[in-house]
Amino acid sequence: MRIVVLVKEVPDTYGDRKLSLETGLADRGASETVIDEIGERALEVALSYADRTPGTEVVVLSMTPGSAAGTVRKGLAMGAASAVQVVDDGLLGADVGLTAEVLAAALQRIGFDLVIGGNLSTDGVGGVVPAMVAEILDVPSATYLSAVEIGEGGVSGTRVSDGAVLQVAAVLPAVISVTEALPDARFPNFKGIMAAKKKPFEILSLAELEIDPHDPGASRSIVIGLSERPPRAAGVKIVDEGDAGLRLADFLIQNRLA
Repeated sequence: MRIVVLVKEVPDTYGDRKLSLETGLADRGASETVIDEIGERALEVALSYADRTPGTEVVVLSMTPGSAAGTVRKGLAMGAASAVQVVDDGLLGADVGLTAEVLAAALQRIGFDLVIGGNLSTDGVGGVVPAMVAEILDVPSATYLSAVEIGEGGVSGTRVSDGAVLQVAAVLPAVISVTEALPDARFPNFKGIMAAKKKPFEILSLAELEIDPHDPGASRSIVIGLSERPPRAAGVKIVDEGDAGLRLADFLIQNRLA
């Protein structure tokens, strides 16, 4: 079985995260960049299955800038057999639609039985890419899983929703996404770090995937306006002089809070 895990480089959540007011893009120089934690958890699901199932190949797939090669290699150090990175200047500022199109094309090229991704990234927080990838590939998807069971011909899991716990299943090939309820990822050891340097690492371009990021017939979203959040202003203070209740009610009504 070949399991492909989608990973993404994101600004470290413990650092400052800023958007450029000129380009609308994340300022990657503002803080350290790392593999998104939810992507690491997705990789742990695949590696745990591979540990107990001989013949399983785990591949890391990422659409990231060329500078993120070291971050992607961490997936190899953790235990993945190979990595594929899509790098192209035409992907700068790609929306979720283009991202899903590129990942789907890469998956068709490398082949897969199961694709595992995180439910949503910590930077874009779109939460739709795995489902969009599955739609493009025309395979079933099972998203937002808090527990996963991989079998020879299918995958199943638990999805927690408002007021219900759902048991879902899909036949392979399929795409799934996992939540933070899954176990923490393993740490790369020295042996894994050294072995990662010799593992296959393929870099693909948009031309190789036959994708035009500026295709006029494709649906794309763009940023048309961006501004900094205004500084926090002092709140309204109501001193009770016998009419505090009425003044509070007026405030709630004026601000459409009641």
